[in-house]
Amino acid sequence: MSWQGQMSTMVRYLINDIEPDTYKYSARRIETTILVGAQIVTLEVDLKNVYSINLEQCYLSPDPTDDITMDNAFINLVSLKAASIIIGSEVKTEASNAISIKDGPSAIDLRGVANTLILLYKDLTDKYTKLLLDYRAGNSISGHVILGPYSPGSDYVARTHNDYDFRGGYFRY
Repeated sequence: MSWQGQMSTMVRYLINDIEPDTYKYSARRIETTILVGAQIVTLEVDLKNVYSINLEQCYLSPDPTDDITMDNAFINLVSLKAASIIIGSEVKTEASNAISIKDGPSAIDLRGVANTLILLYKDLTDKYTKLLLDYRAGNSISGHVILGPYSPGSDYVARTHNDYDFRGGYFRY
């Protein structure tokens, strides 16, 4: 299975468009959105592979899902970015359809329809931002680099985790 199949499946699950008989988005639209997301991701972060992206020909090379050039960070970042692009367009569409009609005792209010999509959009963009920051930080533990042999935190560890104390028991922390 090529990048189109694997990444399209991920994006479809993220946007809840998974029923093959009733796809809301065509395969071409999903693939094009993935390429748009890939173009944006390659501008935001340095990846282990250098990707060639052509929107007009729906081309991405090297294949990030191939065993030799596997790049899980790229796959995940691009899938989240593409899903947020699609949901963002849904939010815009639903927001423009927000109406409220009252006729006597009857009322139709479609102003809240976009709220669920806005929450989903915010969730996807927050996850993308966190994943991007984690990748840029090298997936390290926050603050791990800051502690060194001469930092105040290390001094505390040295004073509280040794078996000897030259000052006697009275001043022990």
